[in-house]
Amino acid sequence: MNLFDDLLGRLTGGGAAGGAGQGLAASVLELLSNRQGGIAGLVESFQQNGLGEIASSWVGRGGNLPVSPEQLRQVFGNDQIQAFAQSAGIVPEAAGSQLAEALPGIVDRLTPDGEVPQGMDLMSTGMQLLQGLFSGGKAGS
Repeated sequence: MNLFDDLLGRLTGGGAAGGAGQGLAASVLELLSNRQGGIAGLVESFQQNGLGEIASSWVGRGGNLPVSPEQLRQVFGNDQIQAFAQSAGIVPEAAGSQLAEALPGIVDRLTPDGEVPQGMDLMSTGMQLLQGLFSGGKAGS
């Protein structure tokens, strides 16, 4: 496991990041940044697909519920999953599982107060979070 994989594991709450590649966290942030409404839009999309409890758990202060690759395809659609795979430099067949592993922890870290921050620049905030982890600083909950 390389240093970036370790950082990604810390960012996503300690989950294994093996094989994810160095662009995974940045690609997740890009996916969220390009989504209409950012994190709030993501939560709304999950709610519209009957999966609101899952996304709300990532934002809330309790534990993060898991999400399956199939549920992510339901919310994001195949085109966005394919674009994520290309951006992350991973094979499309692995994109759903890699995103399912990383997304809950990243959303959780971007919402440390248990609510969706308004007007957040996801890329800047996420990259600052990554830099804080890289420099040994401790990011939010």
